[in-house]
Amino acid sequence: MPISSASALSQRPRSAPEPAPPTRREAKREQTREALIEAAMRLLSEKGFDETTVDEIAAAAGISRRTLFRHFPTKADLVTAWTWQMTDVLTETVNSCPLHFSLQEMVSVALEAVVPHMAPTKKEAFAFVCLIERTPALLSVSLQKYAKWEDSLAEALERRLPPTTDGTLAARVTARSAIAAFRTAVDEWIRVKGRAGLVPLLRRVLSLQAACFQPQHSD
Repeated sequence: MPISSASALSQRPRSAPEPAPPTRREAKREQTREALIEAAMRLLSEKGFDETTVDEIAAAAGISRRTLFRHFPTKADLVTAWTWQMTDVLTETVNSCPLHFSLQEMVSVALEAVVPHMAPTKKEAFAFVCLIERTPALLSVSLQKYAKWEDSLAEALERRLPPTTDGTLAARVTARSAIAAFRTAVDEWIRVKGRAGLVPLLRRVLSLQAACFQPQHSD
């Protein structure tokens, strides 16, 4: 029986114990980081990476330059932190998927869940994606982002599978093909200058990807 079948996924996912609630200090630290990431996303998208200073980001977040550097040593680190947030969305969505979902169904839902979390508006999301994908200084961040997404998605998918010889391999190949589909959808989104929605493009790419592996029948 295929490892992605409903019966193979019928057991509850193996998960780690619930983490302890954050302390007041930890909550404050997280609020500060969130404010800095949000301000950076907005300013970098509007002005460009090289044209935006750390002083402007700190001022927009209502935080001192010194505090900014305690959290993020470089501007690129702010962008990296945003990508980590999207990683959490991917894994949390997989963890919350119904037990009968196949690997492909979980991947589709998880990738679509990332889109509304990119930015408050479609315009801002498109601008920020263009910034990451088209700024030479952020090339390494973009590559690290997709590598992190792939690894985290594979781990989340594997936790949904019963222990088998091919479980790890099935999760890895599914995650890798899923992230490749997402990257292709993003490239097309940029090519059409955001005129099409990213979610419809993603669904189209995933559909084409699935069709490539279907048997070809000749007349």
